[in-house]
Amino acid sequence: MMSLLDALAASPDAASLKHLALATELHPSTAHRILAAMNAARFVERQDTGTYRLGIRLLELGNIVKSRINVREVALPYMQELHECIGEAINLGTRHDDEIVYLERTSSGRALVRVVYLVGGRAPLHLTSLGKLFLATDGPQRVRDYAKRTGLPGKTPHSLTSLAALEKELDKVRRHGIAYDDEEAELGLKCVAAPIHDDEGSIVAALSVSAPADRHDPDWALQVKKSADAVSQALGYTGPRK
Repeated sequence: MMSLLDALAASPDAASLKHLALATELHPSTAHRILAAMNAARFVERQDTGTYRLGIRLLELGNIVKSRINVREVALPYMQELHECIGEAINLGTRHDDEIVYLERTSSGRALVRVVYLVGGRAPLHLTSLGKLFLATDGPQRVRDYAKRTGLPGKTPHSLTSLAALEKELDKVRRHGIAYDDEEAELGLKCVAAPIHDDEGSIVAALSVSAPADRHDPDWALQVKKSADAVSQALGYTGPRK
């Protein structure tokens, strides 16, 4: 049954019994019997031409699975693995209106600076590496609207408090797929973040590493991106749509 489902998934069009039998190395009578049972259960649909395609029941089940996916639960093992590798705090956040909400955080255990944003905390999008990833997906007008609504408040002398500075920064984020916080939310604290996509390609969350500026390592960018990509794949993301 699973080999038949895989063969149907790999076929862009409805497939004949002969094609499916060859693709799965099943005897035609065996393939036919299994397909008949799958058709009765709506896992496949039999066309008038005698060909088969994936059935609507799979979509129904897929939507149930999707509705029950918890991004935090999926991301946590990857966060813990990244934390063990880097030894610094790993953050998971998602967007809510004009703010980032922190869903989970692993403690570095040796933080020398006060981290303002803990689990459940919020921060303006433009002040965090996590938030910049979400802003980077907005079009120019939506970014201007965000700047107008919020006034781009600053926390430190490094904060991006002008629209021109923010737009320049977001252009870098779009080009590299990585975002940074260079002591913009808190003096002495640097962060680097990468996006997490769902099965439709939308950014649903993001991972970041935060550490004192004197411990920040440029190589973390690749490690964070690798972990974020792994979470995305676990959520069903297969890559950018062409």
